[in-house]
Amino acid sequence: MTKNQPTLSVVISTYNAIEWLKKTLWGYAVQTTQDFEIVIADDGSGTETKEVIDTFKKHFPVPIIHVWQKDDGFQKSRILNKAILACTTDYILMSDGDCIPKNDFVEQHIKYREPNYFLSGGYFKLPMNISELINQEDIEQQKCFDLEWLKNNGLKTSFKNNKISATDTLASVLNFITPTNASWNGHNSSGWKKDILSVNGFDERMQYGGQDRELGERLINMGLKSKQIRYSALCLHLDHPRGYKTKETLERNAAIRKNTRKKGYAYTYYGIKKDDDIKE
Repeated sequence: MTKNQPTLSVVISTYNAIEWLKKTLWGYAVQTTQDFEIVIADDGSGTETKEVIDTFKKHFPVPIIHVWQKDDGFQKSRILNKAILACTTDYILMSDGDCIPKNDFVEQHIKYREPNYFLSGGYFKLPMNISELINQEDIEQQKCFDLEWLKNNGLKTSFKNNKISATDTLASVLNFITPTNASWNGHNSSGWKKDILSVNGFDERMQYGGQDRELGERLINMGLKSKQIRYSALCLHLDHPRGYKTKETLERNAAIRKNTRKKGYAYTYYGIKKDDDIKE
């Protein structure tokens, strides 16, 4: 007997971060729904990452598709475009291999999705000591999403802690009143595959810094609206260094984003489909 086609594809980006990827996948193994598939967008990791993914595939409750490309520096936009094409469903949720999803993470994205919208989620950033401390049992039993557990392990008091403790009603209120823009965030956003393909996916000229936001800006330019769910769909961001972050790439990406906003571009000629002869 074959399983029904899943409703949603979760795209997870990764690069040589095996321990963080394991914690991320443990989170997806205990979701309240199994109506999804996972597509891992692997930007050139070594063989050990493949071995870990192959091991997970053997006993994982939902299908895992591993999309890999040769290491060519930070080329996240390129591998995400390949992962988009590999998705077998018509709705895509994007996150990262350093973000542990709460057990209703996928369910919330399915619940709030709507035609002509994309969903903008947030994340809760953990310090390095707690990132390293969290183990498989903590994720399976959802201890790492318990505010008291986090405080007992060194989490400082902050208004942002409401992301952890908010009930459904409070989460809806906070979604409504937050001043944070409902942008496309690479760690927690979702939208219809046809809409992402209509704007030609990610701009592959862009490396680290804002390539996710730029995609969202083009979706808005195409006529879509965005919906804020940063307090409803929660993931924990594990700490890590960012050696790929450079002043040059940030400046180049900022210039591309500025041009997208100024000229109202919805489509990029540097995305999934290439046309090097057409200049913007």
